[in-house]
Formats: sequence, structure tokens, C-alpha cells
Amino acid sequence: MASEERLKRCSRCQEAKPRAAFASNKSARDGLQAYCRECWSAYHQARQLAKGKNIRPRVETPEGHKLCRGCGEVKPHSEWHRNATASDGLATCCKTCKAARGRQGHLKRNYGLTEAERDEMVASQMGLCVICLKAPAVHVDHCHKTGRVRGVLCFNCNSGLGLLGDDPEAMYRAADYLEGNAWKPTLVAPGVYQLPS
Repeated sequence: MASEERLKRCSRCQEAKPRAAFASNKSARDGLQAYCRECWSAYHQARQLAKGKNIRPRVETPEGHKLCRGCGEVKPHSEWHRNATASDGLATCCKTCKAARGRQGHLKRNYGLTEAERDEMVASQMGLCVICLKAPAVHVDHCHKTGRVRGVLCFNCNSGLGLLGDDPEAMYRAADYLEGNAWKPTLVAPGVYQLPS
């Protein structure tokens, strides 16, 4: 008797199934849908097709795995970020696809470039930073006033430009300093120094 109480008969396939096989429905007397999850899914897909809507085919995945619609691969749950609002508690795409989308979005938002356009720039620079000509070009450099993209630099050169405030005069003084032409300011008035020309 107790085992029969834990089962419910699906009104579509007529099979007696555990209550967990039915989705909840607050308006039903027992709080569960009349169709089991499998039958409801088939019924819903048939209705969508009848309306002319495009539906995704169901893909069987092993327990603890999920299909990524981005790359088309079935991956374990450890390869997914968590999403508390999703029905399965996982993000809509795997970590790899999410990272790729993030890079694409960053390039488009900040520089107005696609990955192909960025790769074209790197290829035109022979893959090297245009300042040091040694390290690989990986960071897009742009003018902070106009937003115009200037090139693709290595991390150190891109950081150096930023730390010197994109100021050409500071760059010239840094070059003079490196060449041994260290400037010595001349005191012309209390607290006022004159730089050599």
C-alpha cells in the first residue's frame, strides 16, 4: 500500500512512475503535472513543431554530464560554472565557451574589433610587439583620449605606456635617461626648477 502511494500514473503513457518523475503543478490536486517529464517533453516538442517553431533535439547525456550548445561537446558538470537560476543549476555554456565569448565581447566593447581583425593586426606585425620587437604581441593598445587602436603590444610595453600616462614628452625623457643623458634641473627660484632644453 505504501509503495503504491509513492507512485503516480501518467495520463499519457499510462505508466505508474515515482512522484519525482513528474514536474510540479500547484493548480493540480496532488501538486504534480498529469504527464510525466518524458511525456511532457515529447508533448511540448510536438506542439512547438506544429506551430512551426524550431526546437533543439534532445541529446542523451550520461549522469553528471551536460551538452554544451556552443561547442557541441558533452562535458562533466565540473566543466560548467554554477547558475542558481537555471533549472539544472548550471550555466548555459561550458567554461571554455564562456571564456571565448568573454574575450570576443571584451574586444568588441572596448576596441570595436573582432578576433579576426586583432589576429590580422598581429600577423601584420609578424607576431611581435611593435615597441620591443622581442615579445609576442598579445595586448591591444589604444589611445585613451580618442579610443583609436594603435597596435598590439606585449604586456610590459603596454603597461609602460600606461604608466607613463601615454605622454610622448615623458617617453623622450625616459629615452634620454636610458642613453645616459640624465637631466639635472636648475633651481631658478625657491621651489621652481628649470629643465635643460
